[in-house]
Amino acid sequence: MLKLRHYLIDASVLLWLSPAYLRGMQRDEEKLQKKITDPKVALSKIESWCAYQERCQQEVRDKLFSWGLWNDAVDSILIELISRNFLNEERFATAYAGGKFRIKKWGRQKIKIELRKRKIPEAMIARVLKQIDPDDYVAAIDKTLAAKWKGEREKHPLKKKFKVMRYMISRGFEPDLVNDSLSKLTGE
Repeated sequence: MLKLRHYLIDASVLLWLSPAYLRGMQRDEEKLQKKITDPKVALSKIESWCAYQERCQQEVRDKLFSWGLWNDAVDSILIELISRNFLNEERFATAYAGGKFRIKKWGRQKIKIELRKRKIPEAMIARVLKQIDPDDYVAAIDKTLAAKWKGEREKHPLKKKFKVMRYMISRGFEPDLVNDSLSKLTGE
């Protein structure tokens, strides 16, 4: 049974709200009040945030702006984080690309797009993507392709091939490599 509480908004309106809804409203108000304007407090909080997981400069910049800090304070905090080695773009890009490839089985194209969204330089993206072993990459394509081929319920062979190909390309794998692996799998 849903428990409701009534609240008189004005003399003519009586509103019935659940306690869970009210708790959610309180959390939203607390988030809005969570502005940090002191750069020293922001620096200590952002240091612990960066120590928890690798971050790129854009993520840190967005977080600091969401706290309500000004441009000059954000820039000085970023300089401090880089000098103390809390922020390192190359380290972030390497960890991000390696993790997305090994754990999520993303292809190079999708990793490249996501790193561009985070404003990582093109030269760094190219260096990071070269670190992915080509043999492991082809093995990941073969394994993902075989699993998708086996799980696809489409009976018509051309439709099935198209669906599997579209799936693999959406995962960020190159169409020519996917086509080669698909031909090997189907025996064409």
